[in-house]
Amino acid sequence: MMMRRSNSQKCHHRWKRKLFAMLLLGFSFVTFVLMESQYRRIKMVNLISPPLIRKPKIAFLFIARNRIPLDLGDAEDRFSVYVHPRPGFLLNAATTRSTYFLNRQINDSIQVDWGEASMIQAERILLQNALTDRFNERFIFLSESCIPLYNFNYTYDYIMSASTSFVDSFTDKNEDRYNPRMHPVIPVENWRKGSQWVVLTRKHAKIVVQDNTVYPMFEQHCKASYLIILSCSHLPADGSKEHNCIPDEHYVQTLLAQKGLEGEITRRSLTHSSWDLSSSRNHERRGWHPVTYKLADATPQLIQSIKITSITRLSTDENGALARGNRPVASYSQENSHGLLLYVFLICLLLEFSVKQQMEPDIERNRGSLGREFVDTS
Repeated sequence: MMMRRSNSQKCHHRWKRKLFAMLLLGFSFVTFVLMESQYRRIKMVNLISPPLIRKPKIAFLFIARNRIPLDLGDAEDRFSVYVHPRPGFLLNAATTRSTYFLNRQINDSIQVDWGEASMIQAERILLQNALTDRFNERFIFLSESCIPLYNFNYTYDYIMSASTSFVDSFTDKNEDRYNPRMHPVIPVENWRKGSQWVVLTRKHAKIVVQDNTVYPMFEQHCKASYLIILSCSHLPADGSKEHNCIPDEHYVQTLLAQKGLEGEITRRSLTHSSWDLSSSRNHERRGWHPVTYKLADATPQLIQSIKITSITRLSTDENGALARGNRPVASYSQENSHGLLLYVFLICLLLEFSVKQQMEPDIERNRGSLGREFVDTS
């Protein structure tokens, strides 16, 4: 009797184990089927609409006095906007016509004086703000009077296809510019000159922001001469040497030379400005600033002539016949695989008013100071 009961219990336990194993196997099979079904569904969704991949962006850095009379196209995922206006100025519906500029002013702007280091400090502040967005890969300095010569897609593809910064940079041997007091921190062999309107890679933008060696030297020893601002004279009354140093024309170029990074730049600006003032009939357009184009000047013929002129200038530079005195030959052909395309993308135009009309009140108001409020005259 005891043997029969023991066998019966063993059979009962064996049956329970088999049932449990079958249930477990069934559960595993159902789970596998559900997971496979879910995987197929996810795969199908990805094929229909691939996951969003953020493209690198161009950061447009505007150094502006006040109003922004510009608009931008529909490519918001590929650019960002930062504006350095005078302190306290707000970009709202009354001061800009574009939604892309609304409230895009930076909160830590400073007072900028022409011919002072405050100009390059404003550039550093703009870069510092733009670097907080990790998708910003290129950084372009502009003013409120810059308009594009080409559409955004063409400009974006051109800039992003280059691994270099675009920096107009050449050796400056003008004794009026370099101040020997900068030595030995900035030796004269690293002294460079060029255009303020540069395009920087993220690496070079970080170098500008983190610089604590070259900028202090510029702050102390590079500024426009007081007498030159007021009377365009190169010598002070006592005949002593006066160094007429315009910081924004030297800082980025000299800093990159100082860091040994000139091999990482393309030596030209992507912004057009005309400095041939000798043929200008309007004496108000002559002076320390580029030609001012009024609204009536902005014709299709002007735009086309700028494109043709830019190509001719690049061809001349490549052949060594340099128009800018001591500028070294920059090998444009080896620095760009696109050949002699239309390199100039931006032309700075002041519409409706001349530089002289806008500058005179500031000169009179600040005649007793070393500088005056910055007015963009590109």
